[in-house]
Amino acid sequence: MVELNLQQLKSAKPVPGPQARKPLGTCLVDRGIISRRQLVRALQMQARQNAPLGEILVGEGWASREDVLTALSEQSGWQIADLTEAPPTPELCALKPVEFWLKHNVVPWLRMGPLLLVATARPDDFAEVSDALRDCDLTVVPVLAGPEQIDTAIARCHSAQLAKTAETRVEADQSCRNWQTGSRFWATLAVLAICATCVISPTLAVYAVFWAAVGTLSMFTALRVFGAATSILCRKSGPREHQVGPTRLPCISIMVPLYKEREIANALITRLRRLSYPKALLDVILVLEARDDVTRAALDKVDLPSWIRAIEVPERGKLTTKPRAMNYALDFCRGEIVGVWDAEDAPAPDQLEIIAQRFTDAPDEVVCLQGMLDYYNPRTNWRSRCFTIEYSGWFRVILPGIARLGLVVPLGGTTFFFRRDKLLELGGWDAHNVTEDADLGVRLSRAGYRTEIVNTATYEEANFRRWSWVKQRSRWLKGFMVTYLVHMRTPLRLLRDLGVKRFLGVQAFFLGTIGQFLLAPVLWVFWLQTLSLSHPLQGIIDADILLPCLYFFLAAEVLNFLVGSLGVIAGKRPYLVPWAATMVLYYPLGVLAAYKALWELVVDPFFWDKTEHGHAGEEALDG
Repeated sequence: MVELNLQQLKSAKPVPGPQARKPLGTCLVDRGIISRRQLVRALQMQARQNAPLGEILVGEGWASREDVLTALSEQSGWQIADLTEAPPTPELCALKPVEFWLKHNVVPWLRMGPLLLVATARPDDFAEVSDALRDCDLTVVPVLAGPEQIDTAIARCHSAQLAKTAETRVEADQSCRNWQTGSRFWATLAVLAICATCVISPTLAVYAVFWAAVGTLSMFTALRVFGAATSILCRKSGPREHQVGPTRLPCISIMVPLYKEREIANALITRLRRLSYPKALLDVILVLEARDDVTRAALDKVDLPSWIRAIEVPERGKLTTKPRAMNYALDFCRGEIVGVWDAEDAPAPDQLEIIAQRFTDAPDEVVCLQGMLDYYNPRTNWRSRCFTIEYSGWFRVILPGIARLGLVVPLGGTTFFFRRDKLLELGGWDAHNVTEDADLGVRLSRAGYRTEIVNTATYEEANFRRWSWVKQRSRWLKGFMVTYLVHMRTPLRLLRDLGVKRFLGVQAFFLGTIGQFLLAPVLWVFWLQTLSLSHPLQGIIDADILLPCLYFFLAAEVLNFLVGSLGVIAGKRPYLVPWAATMVLYYPLGVLAAYKALWELVVDPFFWDKTEHGHAGEEALDG
């Protein structure tokens, strides 16, 4: 720890004005840390980047954080605090709410009689902090510390409060956290009632199941038809008119939640290094669970660049979910825009430039941009091909149309970006929901905001192993069930919030998706009629009804083929078109996943069935 002279502190004079101070760049040039050419280049970059000069120099690798901190000390005359050797006490941190320290990225370091030493990494912004601390009845004296040390000190003092907040950000009436014994009881009772109906009146049960299957197929097919048609028509009408870009690029924070990622660390850092966005404006946060020794050990072997940092989420109870971890890390994000990538993601190198440009062009009600998800290993096996076809059709054909129609966009879990202030206003993510992305898409629509789809892709690892696919799909379906039940607690209020069109869109997506998987066997028997075999329900359902339903079922299958084909063509993978015809064999495992999800909905609704990554290498993306 730097030794402090109390007498000097008591007689400390105000920091000289900018005219009297030696510029930071000059300090670094004089000390031989950077060249004058590098300084000129950094100043030119600063004209386009909303970042301090020191961050630009560190991001470009021309100076270390220690070099910049030393130069700031020379420039300002402030001492450097070592918050690791002498961390602040909880009593000092209690002088202001944790939100204050996080907002200004400062922390009260030491109290020496009437003096309060406050650590900051941004001397130019300290006047506002000093004014806000006048009510503490102490003389505020600034000292310098690195931003990571300040974050760590804040987290250490406020970990319990921040962890609790991470679990309860979302308002209770729009969260599933109160899905306790009573809710499970009613869910169980509903399942038992269905079983009892099957025993007491089998004919009525058959009618109900048959029409439920046809009804959900109709809803989801209608959503796909309108989405695909709108997407195709808008594509033909040409791209949006490009407007003037941001005068100064914004800082973007990206959260990458990691949990037990033994194989992914090296590949992840390699992929992130491909990004072309200015590193001084890039704030990548690797979000780790405190008890995750596996990922921590993997990261210890990797040299993280200056623009990537790790944050540990403290353990609290048994809840270990991705949304809880992101809620915790959200408080430490520094960017005006906040995005999410998954551990196995390989984003397009220019993705962040596209995001910054679109947020500048977009109207204020567009608070979220969703990128397209694709896969970098379609040739691994048949299942990875089908997974790629499924996602290409959804993200490149259906979802852009849904967004254009102004319907609720269920977010994709990764490669979505938010205006940070609006994300905080919405309360972040529901920490207990295992498909927090879809839930957030509904909540932002209920608040009157919109999501747009942007033409930039992130490539992931297609889940190509059978049981791993079932576990992942069951988590998604359970989350869809929970999200639907939460928002339909008060259907009239939901209708008021969304309006008729978006309300019907929610019904079509959630009921359609859930029903298609749960009731798929009822629809599969239509294949018997195509083989000139009798339908098992011919004695119960009138033949004049079964025949039109058969044609509708076949039309839906043709639509699936067309959407999948258009998707892979748009993704520049036409070689996958023949495999789109095999998608009818891809979904049967989804039935097992759906009933696994239904069981967990009753017995363990918050269980997060993690998907393992790092089992497939990247393939060439040009097809």
